[in-house]
Amino acid sequence: MAKDIGIDLGTANVLIYVVGKGIVLNEPSVVAIDTKTDKVLAVGSEAYRMVGRTPGNIRAIRPLKDGVISDFDITEAMLSYFINKLSVKGFLSKPNIMICAPTNITEIERKAIIQAAEKSGGAKVYLEEEPKVAALGAGMDIFKPSGNMVIDMGGGTSDIAILSLGDIVSSRSIRVAGDRMNTEIVNYLKHKHNLIVGERTAETIKIKIGTAYPEPGNEKKTMAVRGRDSVSGMPTEVTITAAEVEEAIHDSVDQIIAAAMAVLETTPPELAADIIDRGIMLTGGGALLDGIDKLFSEKLTVPVIISEDPLDNVAKGAGVLLEHMNTKVAKQNN
Repeated sequence: MAKDIGIDLGTANVLIYVVGKGIVLNEPSVVAIDTKTDKVLAVGSEAYRMVGRTPGNIRAIRPLKDGVISDFDITEAMLSYFINKLSVKGFLSKPNIMICAPTNITEIERKAIIQAAEKSGGAKVYLEEEPKVAALGAGMDIFKPSGNMVIDMGGGTSDIAILSLGDIVSSRSIRVAGDRMNTEIVNYLKHKHNLIVGERTAETIKIKIGTAYPEPGNEKKTMAVRGRDSVSGMPTEVTITAAEVEEAIHDSVDQIIAAAMAVLETTPPELAADIIDRGIMLTGGGALLDGIDKLFSEKLTVPVIISEDPLDNVAKGAGVLLEHMNTKVAKQNN
């Protein structure tokens, strides 16, 4: 028998949940291609190590941009590779697949995701909205008639939603998240320090000393960053502070807060009262940014909680939903 799988098809990482086993795969959404032959050379972690370090004929491609498929064939190749690696297919059967997507994708983008999953070996493919699945994975009971709010900050998109009775009441998805913050760090270093660095270095800076909350002492947290001097073209090293990283990503964080405010403003009063009681759940990689809960709580005047495993919530939630559906089907058949 094929085992059903839930996939968090993220801009930065792909996570796969196998029913009965939990999360069995977590790899970067990167594929290395030989441009001369169009052959796939490496997928996932192996391909990620090549980002920014490849010779001319090898390209490390991220087939997803802002939470949606930007290169269909490569997404399909990547999904097929991961699914085959897990050996979840039965002798004659294929697994059912649940894939999670941002809330505001177009019909064409929806079809592209479903098609890629079907071609990579899925029997039935279900598409679910990311914030709903993330809330489930974070342990929220979204099936009751009470308001739950979740902010899921991934690599490509930040999805904000208010849920009640198992569905989304009000939501927003903006293409401002981890990747945008990396770009802002790259630009900041170039303008402020004449230092040219790649996306991977920016990501490392964000993880090591990144902060969203301006507080005293941030200028004392420092990190030595190596790159190329934009004037002389020579390799060089610059020391930057956490306060500078906060300044660099300030705009992105502000846009996410503005989107959360817009969602709260359209919420029915009864649900808004529930959210004041329960708080807002932060999930996704962005939830790991130092001080983000403090800042959101201050700006939105509501308690903010960071979920236990923010990076795993969407994949876990997809698994919970699949199990929920399987139980329902089993009950109907008895």
